[in-house]
Amino acid sequence: MKHLNKLFIACLLFIGLGANAQDSNNPWAITIGTNAVDGARVSASESFTNQFSEFFNLRDFWSVAPFVSTVGVTKHVGGNFSFGVTGSVNKITKFVLPREKPADFTVVDPGDLMYYAVDGAINYSIGTFLNFIEPVAHVGGGYTFLGDYSAGNVNGGLGVNFWFTETIGLSLRSTYKHSFAEERLEVPTHMQHMAGLTFKFGGKDTDGDGIYDRDDECPEVFGLAEFNGCPDTDLDGIPDHKDDCPDTFGIAQFNGCPDTDGDGIMDKEDDCPEVAGLASLRGCPDTDGDGIADKDDKCPDVAGPRENNGCPWPDRDGDGVLDKDDKCPDVKGTVANNGCPEVSEEVVKQLNDFAKSILFDTGKSTIKQVSFGTLASIKNVMNEYPYARFRIEGHTDSTGSLALNERLSKERAAAVKDYLIANGVDASRLESEGFGPSRPVADNKTVAGRAQNRRTEVVVIK
Repeated sequence: MKHLNKLFIACLLFIGLGANAQDSNNPWAITIGTNAVDGARVSASESFTNQFSEFFNLRDFWSVAPFVSTVGVTKHVGGNFSFGVTGSVNKITKFVLPREKPADFTVVDPGDLMYYAVDGAINYSIGTFLNFIEPVAHVGGGYTFLGDYSAGNVNGGLGVNFWFTETIGLSLRSTYKHSFAEERLEVPTHMQHMAGLTFKFGGKDTDGDGIYDRDDECPEVFGLAEFNGCPDTDLDGIPDHKDDCPDTFGIAQFNGCPDTDGDGIMDKEDDCPEVAGLASLRGCPDTDGDGIADKDDKCPDVAGPRENNGCPWPDRDGDGVLDKDDKCPDVKGTVANNGCPEVSEEVVKQLNDFAKSILFDTGKSTIKQVSFGTLASIKNVMNEYPYARFRIEGHTDSTGSLALNERLSKERAAAVKDYLIANGVDASRLESEGFGPSRPVADNKTVAGRAQNRRTEVVVIK
């Protein structure tokens, strides 16, 4: 056994702790770290439900190795799966004896009791969250040496990797090791916890051009370093995958293609390849300079938009918004409001004077019938501005809980919005929000102030 222990320590340099998130570019990972053994307390418990009752009791049950005690490698095998072999060494300072009473755990220091383990595991990466947190599940088996005894074990556990960079991370995991030893005091069932730094490596270069696949824009075609691994067949300084004429020498201005008439447009895109023209018109002339080739312009001597075949758009009401864009083409409005009249401050004040008088049943969002006339007035004003959008805002005083007030303010604002929609205001023009007591307009310490704070407001959405 003594020689076997020495051999085991030497083997630690070649076996390792499983780390995930390897892929085809970084299929290998090596992890160097430490481990803690949970004093065999798991085996001491008769009830499975009690086995993990002291899982985080490090002081009483864990034997922690204060040095580099775990080293290893892992190989990505496809998808979210990888396979790793774990080697670890520890000195057991806390050992739990079998219980004499249902609630007793007797912990002793067994002296110079060395612990060695070799474990293989299939790892499954659950996925990466927030771009650096990767939960991992693993199952497998191994062999554990404890003093003069040894036994096989079947394993299962969970872990998490925190990736500081693409190839460097911190790996943590806990493993339940069920021992097949005939006697509990030989090699008991136990928990082992591991932590270490993980380094991924092993990038591939499929096409052998000296550029790793992960950095190679053309990973399966031999290419040049100056083009990130892509070829340039015609040697015109433009890589083939960006060269519109990859087999014909050209210039960068035309993406490797020629320009016969010298008008700055490559021949294959020039609608008038024999006559110099404008680049914006694919090589054809434009007499009135409106951006439309004369051959397609119905008003070739008067500039106009393409949407109107080169002729200018009318503006019947003269408000600076063309009829095609004017939502109120026969009523002078403003550019900012799509040609319709703006909702003035006076109108907003009028709406809010109405809104402040809306009454609800106490503690509810039910609108009192006496307020229906007020809501009809609000509806009529809103429909005078059919293209304006409004937000109904609910507010409360600070009486009661914050959660209740926030919910009540939202429900009351929504009730007003729903009433207006049901009575003729387009739903696309309305939205609602409640702010509870967060926006007081008066002192909540007075009755009058609280009354002012319990209000409904109307805001124009710009």
